[in-house]
Amino acid sequence: MLTAHQLDELRQFDTPTVCNALDAMQLRPATSGFTHPGLRLRTPDTKPMVGYAATAKVSGWTKPTAAQKDLMFSFFEDVLATQAPSIAVVEDVDEEPIGSFWGEVQATTFLALGAVGTLTHGGVRDLKEVANLGFSFFSTDIMVARAEAHVVDHACAVTISGMAVRPADLIHADVHGAVVIPDEAAEELAGVCRSVTEAELYVLDPCRRSISEGVKPQVADLRKWRAEMAAHRATRHR
Repeated sequence: MLTAHQLDELRQFDTPTVCNALDAMQLRPATSGFTHPGLRLRTPDTKPMVGYAATAKVSGWTKPTAAQKDLMFSFFEDVLATQAPSIAVVEDVDEEPIGSFWGEVQATTFLALGAVGTLTHGGVRDLKEVANLGFSFFSTDIMVARAEAHVVDHACAVTISGMAVRPADLIHADVHGAVVIPDEAAEELAGVCRSVTEAELYVLDPCRRSISEGVKPQVADLRKWRAEMAAHRATRHR
């Protein structure tokens, strides 16, 4: 688990930079570990959300059994037991989701339990009321009704917009989407993010000069600058 300072360092970078840094570390395929199109930030937060996953699955079409009603409180226990800051990661398992698990009451409750937001493959509502809570809503849908939304499983593996998440996974998310940070990458990730950002300057700085001076770079220049960027990345991540 990272310290509060290490988590705060990761919040200084946007999620695409975190993805680039993980690509540079080559710990997993470059086509996995992040959300696909469809997940959207619904609250006006601008700073990245970073935290540890507490997971659950929900459904909204049928009435919950007595046992399923009690699963809500088991999920609350999971959030309390998860390393802070926690993120409620919730997958709606209905083929056509109908009920919003998330609204003002749920957001306020989870905030009180130490969660900073949710990633849900499903719906959220009460956007105006939640906007000023400081609780981040990331969802695939916006919904009007609660319907019969209830927990059907918890402390389980879930999938959010194509991203597999396990309990206690470290997650970084912003307006672009979300990414799971592997345990073995977490401690050095902020340093790699800085290195990736520095490497990009080999292309950005001369291109910016060209724009400012009104002079188009030659393709040979672009080839050279991109080779320098790649070399800097390779040197720093050996």
